[in-house]
Amino acid sequence: MTAVLLKGYGGFDCLEVRDDVPVPQPGAGDVLVRVSAAGINNTDINTRIGWYAPDLLAPTPIDGDAAIPTSRADVGWSGNVPTFPRIQGADACGHIVAVGSDVEARRVGERIIVEPVFRDPADPLALPAYFGSEVDGAFAEYTVVPARHAVRVDCPWTDAELASIPCSYSAAENMLGRAKVAAGQIVVVTGASGGVGSAAIQLAKRRGAHVIALAAPAKHDEVRTLGADVVLPRDSDLTTVLGQRSVDVIIDVVGGSTWPQLLAVLRRGGRYATSGAIGGHWVELDLRTLYLNDLTLFGCTVLDPDVFTNLVSYIERSEIRAAVAAVFPLREIAAAQRLFLTKQHVGKIVLTIANR
Repeated sequence: MTAVLLKGYGGFDCLEVRDDVPVPQPGAGDVLVRVSAAGINNTDINTRIGWYAPDLLAPTPIDGDAAIPTSRADVGWSGNVPTFPRIQGADACGHIVAVGSDVEARRVGERIIVEPVFRDPADPLALPAYFGSEVDGAFAEYTVVPARHAVRVDCPWTDAELASIPCSYSAAENMLGRAKVAAGQIVVVTGASGGVGSAAIQLAKRRGAHVIALAAPAKHDEVRTLGADVVLPRDSDLTTVLGQRSVDVIIDVVGGSTWPQLLAVLRRGGRYATSGAIGGHWVELDLRTLYLNDLTLFGCTVLDPDVFTNLVSYIERSEIRAAVAAVFPLREIAAAQRLFLTKQHVGKIVLTIANR
């Protein structure tokens, strides 16, 4: 089959398109999926350049064309050492074409999307495997996943639209759920034009929240079409524009030097949730702000059990829509990642896979 192999840490030259990769075989509890489309995410670039190293001080580089100098580049997001070659890709839409011995044969033919965080049902607190990171992912004609993580979806969306959902929308829904976002609450969404941010706007509006989105001015019109009630420049002085203690919840994927402002605008008892740090992962925290205002901070990676099935139900009831900025063929993955890194788009960039 055709697949993109990540050969090691480094630039785009570490992405090798091969046509002779063996088709994986499903184990007893697995399904074999013919992949039709796959989304691009920050984690793809972060893993390739060694961004998860614990001694790293810099944000993700804009060009993403070299490994980051670090003494600990051999550490992945989970703290384990990644293995190469690896087929990346956390977002997959496709059809089940074969099943393992413990899976009902009637599942063959189902159109599915893959829940990307593979948990052990016997130990929910165990470190999960992430699709396209600890196990091979979606940048290939075929992939194998546990049957319980291949979730059937019935809707008229295109394959590219469905492939935009798994990673970003589940991260956004997970943060909103952890932070208990409810109708009438004021929610600030940072990085609102990206995959997670654009999803968070829609999903927060679905819950009846009032959404304040932060994005570059050139993207404001598109961000408003996603449902944001207010759109502010991403470099706004929030304490001046919004006022201190004026917001119920922060949904953040940016971090960076302006991070203290986010806590400053939270009301007493407010909640902050994060699943990313594209603007910088080292931040300054005044503990007095945290404890004197009874704030709660949530770090969100492992999905709560109902997140993904809820997302599929929102799709099937037309309660959310896909935001696809661009589509590339699999072989043009480097060009797609270069565009992704410019951060000039709104929504997701997706690869399509032409099956032979």
